[in-house]
Amino acid sequence: MFEQLEMAPPDAILGLTEAFKKDPKPNKINLGVGVYKDAQGGTPVLECVKQAEQRLLEDEKSKSYLPIPGAPEYGIEVRTLLFGAAHELVAGGAAVTAHTPGGTGALRVAADFIKRCNPAARVWLSDPTWENHAAVFNAAGIETKAYPYYDQSGKRLAFDAMTDALSRVPEGDVVLLHACCHNPSGMDLDAEQWREVARLAGQRHFLPLVDFAYQGLAEGLEEDAAGVRALYRAGFEMVVCSSFSKNFGLYNERVGALTIVGGDATAAEKAFSHIKRCIRTNYSNPPAHGGQIVLTVLRNPELRGLWAREVAAMRDRINGMRALFVKTLKAKGIKEDFSFITRQRGMFSFSGLSREQVALLRDEYAIYIVGSGRINVAGMTEGNMDRLCEAIASVL
Repeated sequence: MFEQLEMAPPDAILGLTEAFKKDPKPNKINLGVGVYKDAQGGTPVLECVKQAEQRLLEDEKSKSYLPIPGAPEYGIEVRTLLFGAAHELVAGGAAVTAHTPGGTGALRVAADFIKRCNPAARVWLSDPTWENHAAVFNAAGIETKAYPYYDQSGKRLAFDAMTDALSRVPEGDVVLLHACCHNPSGMDLDAEQWREVARLAGQRHFLPLVDFAYQGLAEGLEEDAAGVRALYRAGFEMVVCSSFSKNFGLYNERVGALTIVGGDATAAEKAFSHIKRCIRTNYSNPPAHGGQIVLTVLRNPELRGLWAREVAAMRDRINGMRALFVKTLKAKGIKEDFSFITRQRGMFSFSGLSREQVALLRDEYAIYIVGSGRINVAGMTEGNMDRLCEAIASVL
């Protein structure tokens, strides 16, 4: 069987990292993969995580299996982040949460759930979106469609075109929305725009599926949940896929969550029964360690406060790199206006670089950027900024 296979193409983003590692050139720069870097170019372990792990090591008494959807208290803390501590959904009822292996695991469970419960449903993705979105849903046997989101020429959100497309989404289809820090454009919906999307969801009866991978890295932990809360206030079902890779720095622990919001507790519990069947036939139950770290931090006021400060520091550094990038490009004599980059949020920026320019940066300067021109701003440092901007100036 295996002798008949042909080599599969490398992943567009993770394959870029493999090429970066093999490149022998000195002073190479990786702005491809979505991993936070500190000022020294490293991916740090947060202090709150270190302290939580120390407590877990001292208190741990068993390595027994978790339940299929993970620990109930983990779900409570996830819903607290999504909806706020005093919200009626935190204690459960119309909302239920499963602990998943990362945000990608949450998306795949959501895809299997959609295919199981509504086989004819299509998933509508923003154009552009994270490159793995379509692959995840297609792997579950779901057709994907696109709605406009980003105006390449104007370097801005194409909201009128977006809402025009959403106003024609068929009833029963699914619309994937980025809660904040849109990947790859960095352009987010404001409060009024979220309300309009919620209105359209109610009018067209499509299911909102929110990918929430960067809570805290746009405006703040509470502020970034505005979209999810606007959708809930509109009063209909939704699915939220959370990731704690970025805001906890738990990349290799694979910590995520899938939250289902139903019209009432009975509807949510019925949906959750199918979620658990999807999980059981996929990975059976989630890994414990990363989830226990998140739970320990969120349930301890001291550690939670430390975490909030560390997330704010990451957010401030990213925004600082955006400003320095624009300033340095201008200092290099580049005439193009790159000020739009300071209006984007989160780790990623749609730079406007063409595929040809991206290839030149890789081949001539060992600067690795995704072919679409998406740049991981968090990979920039004061130390590599001058060389980066000089290289970009040479290919424009």
